[in-house]
Amino acid sequence: MNQPITDLSAASCPPAQLRALIESRRAVRRFTSEPVPDAVIRDCLELAVLAPNSCNLQPWSFQVIRDPALLARLHPVCMGQHAARAPLIIAVLARPDTWRQACANIVEYWPEAEVPQRIRHFYRKTAPFQYNQGWCGWRGLFKRQLVRLLGLRRALMRTPNSQAQMRLWAVKSTALAAENLMLAFQSHGYSTCPMEGFDEVRLRRVLSLPRKAIPIMLLAVGKPGEKAVYNPRLRFPLEQHVEWL
Repeated sequence: MNQPITDLSAASCPPAQLRALIESRRAVRRFTSEPVPDAVIRDCLELAVLAPNSCNLQPWSFQVIRDPALLARLHPVCMGQHAARAPLIIAVLARPDTWRQACANIVEYWPEAEVPQRIRHFYRKTAPFQYNQGWCGWRGLFKRQLVRLLGLRRALMRTPNSQAQMRLWAVKSTALAAENLMLAFQSHGYSTCPMEGFDEVRLRRVLSLPRKAIPIMLLAVGKPGEKAVYNPRLRFPLEQHVEWL
């Protein structure tokens, strides 16, 4: 998926089309049994990972669950939700533990013949200093004290300096990919429901998740069934959320 830089001024989507797509997305709770084609799943995942993310380290992974037996095991893990009976569920995982391999991948997969020196330096020196928290977090503790001192004289990045901040760092980027994923399925005519209501301990056991992976949602995907949406859409007035400065 490495592509040369294009003319960004030529890339546009008519606002009315984008609005229609976003407004058509609803959290669907009931699905038909119609399977989602592999080609559609792959296309949507390719669009998901085009989401913006921190330092292009892409701290996410996805488990595509189609096996009926495994889906049946997930249903009680999701407390019996109707949405968990979808023909496809994608586990969206934040990965705060993959940054080191990602740094190496950036240099290896760089889309130009020559990797710029600034890129090599950033991913071999700067990024490891920024994201490596050390054994039991000792590096993070050192960095917290360092940035407090240096921050007295100039603006600088103050996080992530702990494992908790690393988890938050990964979740933020992964959430952007999840939104891309939902809109991509919507564009193909498939509805979605992002589920946070699940037993994480049992989920880890059923899916054999890596120890440091963070399941931020289970995304149910499929064609909407009868009474698929429970309630009319409700959003608070924009003025409650926006401050113009």
